[in-house]
Amino acid sequence: MFLFITFLNSGSTTLQVGFYRSTCPSKEFVVQKAVNKAVAKNPGICVGLIRMHFHDCFVRGCNASILLDSTPSNPSEKEHLANNPSLQGFEVIDEAKAKLESPCPQKVSCADILAFAARDSAYKLESINYAVPTSRQDGLISLKDEPSKNLPLFFFDAQQLEANFASKGLSLDKMVTLSGAHSIGVSHCSSFSSRLHSFNATHPQDPSMDTKLASELKAKCPNNGGANDPTVPLDLVTPNRLDNEYYSNLKNHLGLLTSDQTLFDSPSTANIVRSNANNSPSTTEAFSYVIYENYKWKNIFIL
Repeated sequence: MFLFITFLNSGSTTLQVGFYRSTCPSKEFVVQKAVNKAVAKNPGICVGLIRMHFHDCFVRGCNASILLDSTPSNPSEKEHLANNPSLQGFEVIDEAKAKLESPCPQKVSCADILAFAARDSAYKLESINYAVPTSRQDGLISLKDEPSKNLPLFFFDAQQLEANFASKGLSLDKMVTLSGAHSIGVSHCSSFSSRLHSFNATHPQDPSMDTKLASELKAKCPNNGGANDPTVPLDLVTPNRLDNEYYSNLKNHLGLLTSDQTLFDSPSTANIVRSNANNSPSTTEAFSYVIYENYKWKNIFIL
């Protein structure tokens, strides 16, 4: 992958809507066109771009470090198991950046392009729209071990999730709302197989999982799967919609990952899950609001 890394000359790290209004007014149209072209070929690319943006922001802030390739002496974030081979959409960012270089040479950062692409993906999925404040600077450092230290992992319980999100300045409400992104996408069996076959010494199967769901998943994810590692939708009810069914699933013990189901099983977050499950319009509005507000947090979304 070839990437142009853009250095912004702004001395301020304050993000603002319309930052490129005079220097590159066509930037959002160009990115949107690249996203739409990719979605026409592969609708699932929307999920990849949203997930890529999240993984980028949680590690070094939204600075496009997720896009940097490895060198012989420095494996990058791309090589981490949380990103490889599951992240997709890199070619969309490459195309958008290449198209922007002609009208706006070295003006628009890759980090801002990724932020635009994630927003456009949310809109394609569920008409979720929000303004994207811009002026991010692209980072030059990307380390393979940093996702493990920063990303919330699939086996985290509620306490671990709370500590992880709090370290980024995120409240419980925002944590649960952002977790709703698991309304779309898939997970490899290896990320939840322990819940089916080897939960603990007392319960081989996780008692917090619906028994019918567990039986269905065992058929798809046998204990002796070997090198084969199939994928399963994170939301088995409405897998292609970014909606509030994710929260209803948790209430019905249909959460696929430990890090999902724990949100309903924990007293500190159960009521937030119930609230989000009961009101679909405000859930989608909350999702876009949280994304927009998050851009103001210097310890995660500004670098």
